[in-house]
Amino acid sequence: MQSMNEAKTGRSWLTEAKQDINQWSASMPKNADNQLIDWQWVASLDLEHGIGAAQSQDIDLIAVLDAADTALLPTPEITDSMQDSALSAQQLHNLLKKDLTVRDRLESIISQCNTAFMTDFDRLIASYRLPRALAYANRRLCDEIAMLRRIGVAMGLWTIAEERRERVTVPVLQPVAGAGNRVNLDDIQDRTSQIVNGRAERRAAEREQKRASDYAMSRANLSGVTSPGGSRVFDYGDRDSTGTGAVGSFGSFESSADSAEAAQARRLADYKKSDWRDAYLPGRDLDTVMGIDIETTGTDPARVYIIDAGFEFMNMISPRPAGEPSGYCYEQGYYEAGDAYGQARLSFGVPAQNALLGNPLILDLTGIDVRDRAGTDFRLFDEWPEAQVGLLQRLEQQPYVAHNARFEHSFFMLNVAGYAESYRAGNITIIDTLPMSRRWDEGSIPDDEHPYGNNTLDAYAKRQGALDASQSERHLGLEDAHIMLVAMKHHLGALHAEGRGPWSAAGRPGNGGKRCGKRW
Repeated sequence: MQSMNEAKTGRSWLTEAKQDINQWSASMPKNADNQLIDWQWVASLDLEHGIGAAQSQDIDLIAVLDAADTALLPTPEITDSMQDSALSAQQLHNLLKKDLTVRDRLESIISQCNTAFMTDFDRLIASYRLPRALAYANRRLCDEIAMLRRIGVAMGLWTIAEERRERVTVPVLQPVAGAGNRVNLDDIQDRTSQIVNGRAERRAAEREQKRASDYAMSRANLSGVTSPGGSRVFDYGDRDSTGTGAVGSFGSFESSADSAEAAQARRLADYKKSDWRDAYLPGRDLDTVMGIDIETTGTDPARVYIIDAGFEFMNMISPRPAGEPSGYCYEQGYYEAGDAYGQARLSFGVPAQNALLGNPLILDLTGIDVRDRAGTDFRLFDEWPEAQVGLLQRLEQQPYVAHNARFEHSFFMLNVAGYAESYRAGNITIIDTLPMSRRWDEGSIPDDEHPYGNNTLDAYAKRQGALDASQSERHLGLEDAHIMLVAMKHHLGALHAEGRGPWSAAGRPGNGGKRCGKRW
């Protein structure tokens, strides 16, 4: 019902979403960085019309960029309109600084919303509408930030270099020779890496503290009477791979070959340990599924856009429905539909600023040029309620399958009206072929070339006979969803014949997969 109301009210739902602030403030006083949230500040944001500093001052950044580019021509013809569109170095600095401050503040709130919503067992928060609205505004804010950076390049104030800093890649502004001290770059650098890596370090420290506390408690309890040395209930593993605790007992007598073998043994043992991914494994009775894959302009669902989605259905046990049309033609002519049916592909647009900036990485990966996606032929997914409603209805009808499904799930949470609520209610089941590759495909085990295992969709599909070794994953939604389902069906068939996977002693009955809510 909520998503249909959004369809009738256009963008006004973004303003109406702020009506949910009281629900969120009662359950989520702090952000992802453990800082108190100023919910009055959130209420002051103009989510409907834009939260960027330039947007609020009615500055046309596209015109500013055009003027900056023109000013660099050998013999520019400067018109009054171009001069009106110009920004000083200090104005540009101030706009960018304000936008980065707002984004850091806003994203720390968005990052905490999923945890707060999913652990709201008393259901004090009825809707996920507010986080979706914040993410909607944040995407446009990120476009403005990117535009301001590009304008600085055009004005000769800085260059931009992409640098990998632990878990994330960030744009780094670098001074241009001769630019002097026209602008202070230190306070307009991207802080994403510090924020993300800092959170990860805090989480790791908290986990280690819990491990130490649990182990200390287990050694102090009464089980020590019957278990010399204390209970191992909370023992998270020895430092060596033998389980004896004799770390380095052979010291320098070990040869380098023995050390390498021991290291590989430890790596394999760690790789095969059960972890959170196992929750996404299928059960032995799984039949009808919908495979889905999305292509986006980046990896952060609060910053980037969905530009392509493809889905189709396949039955893992029962025959393909007789009444379904056959002979579907994929972009890759050598793909055969086989047991697949109900194929669909959807293409979406991006805002004008995002299109103007282009995206060479995504163009190279997918062949999609976002510069062509700002016209009326392509609607934005986060502004298309009917597309969201249709997708949600399909996601609820049967388990959906994705490779590294947390990616799709994170985008659906912040893009699809009603998805978060339906998932929390237990109406959505998610199956992931990545842990299938990791847990049940011996070809994925770590080696020197792939120290963390080779579990890409491309590698998994090739090992399972769904993709020819001479071909590569296409990176388009429908084509990738297809090879994923074919690989999954082949894999399940082989596991069934061997009595492994879902059919092993530890296999799960039913559909399996990740699902929240009560399970009847």
